[in-house]
Amino acid sequence: MKFLDVLLGRTKPVRPDLDALFAVPAAATGLEAALGMRPTGAGAVCFRTAEGEPGARAEKDALELATMDATSTVEVSRDEYAYSWVTIRRADRDLAALVTDLHAVNTALGDAGFGSGLLCIVLGFTTADGRPVGLVYVFKRGTFYPFAPVEHDRRDNELELAIRAHLGTDLPVEPDLARWFPLWSAPPLR
Repeated sequence: MKFLDVLLGRTKPVRPDLDALFAVPAAATGLEAALGMRPTGAGAVCFRTAEGEPGARAEKDALELATMDATSTVEVSRDEYAYSWVTIRRADRDLAALVTDLHAVNTALGDAGFGSGLLCIVLGFTTADGRPVGLVYVFKRGTFYPFAPVEHDRRDNELELAIRAHLGTDLPVEPDLARWFPLWSAPPLR
């Protein structure tokens, strides 16, 4: 980092560590024991929609990689902010296999030149009483944070902080709470 960058408050973006995803199944075991949270078998990759033939080809390649397993279904959707979501739902709720599938989708999109457009991954969980919770991985920060929607405009901050406390050192958790953005339209939470 250059001297002027330090003075002006500019920082280099953190390189995403997609291998951090493989620590999620172990962290999920702790969340289930402590808070009764269970994986739903749903997860999604969110990225800036790529236009034209290269974008369509990248989405097609990502879908082909993710549909190699007969226990999963894959769909592509777009949200109100024009971001694309590749959502994988595993009938067997195998979190380790889901993480591997999502990693493959990210790799395919990155190899196609859309790595800078990757926004986040959302892994779906439910609480003991059946409420949805997302574990969000932000590519540009290389960190995770919990998102626990209660209604479309409210979230369960107490649960989110409890999840953060139980994640401990299992996953790199985003320290800046202002960066815990709500993802109301995340497909794994529906």
